[in-house]
Amino acid sequence: MIAAASLPYRRNVGAVIFNQKGEVFVARRTDMPGAGGGPDDGVWQCPQGGIDVDEATDKAVFREVAEETGMTSLTLQGEHPEWLSYDLPAELIGKALKGRYRGQTQKWYALRFIGPESEIRLDLDAHQEFDAWKWVPLSALTTLNVGFKKPIYEELARAFASYV
Repeated sequence: MIAAASLPYRRNVGAVIFNQKGEVFVARRTDMPGAGGGPDDGVWQCPQGGIDVDEATDKAVFREVAEETGMTSLTLQGEHPEWLSYDLPAELIGKALKGRYRGQTQKWYALRFIGPESEIRLDLDAHQEFDAWKWVPLSALTTLNVGFKKPIYEELARAFASYV
C-alpha cells in the first residue's frame, strides 16, 4: 500500500470556458461512466491537463483545451490567483495518474469561446478523454457529478462569477 503523503502533486492546468451567453463548457469523462445510462449520467468536468516541461501555464491551458476539445477560438479572460489542489480518494492512490501522484495542483484559467460550436471535437486525441459535452450555467458546476473535485469547482464558481 502506497502512503499518499509520500507522493507529490502533479502540476496541471484547468479551463473554465464560457460561451457568449455566459454558460460554461463541461464534458463527460470516458473512464468514469455513470449508472443509469442517461444523457446526464457519468462524471462531468472542465478541460484540464498536464503541463509539459518548461511550458508556461497560460500556454499549457490553450494546448490542453485544443487537444481535448478541438477549441482554438478562445480568448483569455482571467486566472485564479492561487494554485488549487485536490487529493485522490484512497482507492485511487497508486492507480490513477499513473500511480505516481497523490493528486493534482492546478492553475485555473477563465477562457471565452468565440468560435462556432462545429469547432468542438472530442475525438481528436487517440486516447479520447470525453464522450459528450454541454453548456451549463456556472452555478451548475457545483451540482453536476464532478466527483472528488467538487471543492475545486465550488471555488471556481465563486472566483469566476464575474465572467458570466
